[in-house]
Amino acid sequence: MSVNKAIVVGYGSIGQRHTRLLKELGITTVVASKHHIEVEKSYLTIEEAIESEHPEYIVIANETYLHEETLTRIQNTGYDYKILVEKPLFAKMPSQNYRFSSLYIGYNLRFHPIIQKLYELLKDEQIISVNAYVGQFLPTWRPDTDYTKGYSADMAKGGGVIRDLSHELDYLNFLFGNWVEMTANGGQISNLLIQSDDYFSVLYQTQTGINISVEMNYLDRIIQRHLVIQTHKHTYKADLIGQTLQIDNEILRFKVGRDETYINQHIALLNNHVDMLCDLRGGIYIVRMIETAEQCSKEKVWMKNE
Repeated sequence: MSVNKAIVVGYGSIGQRHTRLLKELGITTVVASKHHIEVEKSYLTIEEAIESEHPEYIVIANETYLHEETLTRIQNTGYDYKILVEKPLFAKMPSQNYRFSSLYIGYNLRFHPIIQKLYELLKDEQIISVNAYVGQFLPTWRPDTDYTKGYSADMAKGGGVIRDLSHELDYLNFLFGNWVEMTANGGQISNLLIQSDDYFSVLYQTQTGINISVEMNYLDRIIQRHLVIQTHKHTYKADLIGQTLQIDNEILRFKVGRDETYINQHIALLNNHVDMLCDLRGGIYIVRMIETAEQCSKEKVWMKNE
């Protein structure tokens, strides 16, 4: 691993996790945060951090609505080494292009052993339909914080369930390819004290004719994340919370540590094994997919991917 120094931008829960994991990987890691925080070494601006530390790796883990500004500031410094941006890449389609040679998006579920297993198993399968579901009750999601004040509760900060849980959109693209036609329904349907969507259901068809549906919500008091795939040969049921993969009547059991997907993602990027990572183009694709779903929901229409 050729990286010796890293900067983590932002020090919320995900920024703290990335900082801890990078240090555990033996990388000298500092934090850039606009807040005064209690860490061994930090900077108030990304520019100062880059100038002082000369990093080979930057992880952007601040609020989604700040990602575009942060990348612009990094680009203006001339930095062009490895970058990982937490998902989603942007809160909305960006106003400019970026020229980074090694920028990837933190869709770490691609590195979940069950998703990786499906990736291998489905290569030779003719897939008919896919149904994905993810739900978690927002007030208990981050138990040490007030859910009404977090970014998830605020659409203006890039919150809302379709952005928060866009892992589903990404791993579905990763496994099954791009969409050609879509409709969606979503918004705030509960009495949660938030200013963002708490429910979304998206229905689309891929370029290869696979029918896919995905439901995501902030409402489920039973934490659930599962995927059912019908092919001409088998039925697959993946339970990422229960850590099982059922193939017809056979059940495979997995043991996945809480940090495993994040660690494997970092290791892959740091060692230039990037085939499994979501790149800049893929990250922008997900942002466009989110905006299309929102438009479909608002206008109650089907839309083509043009």
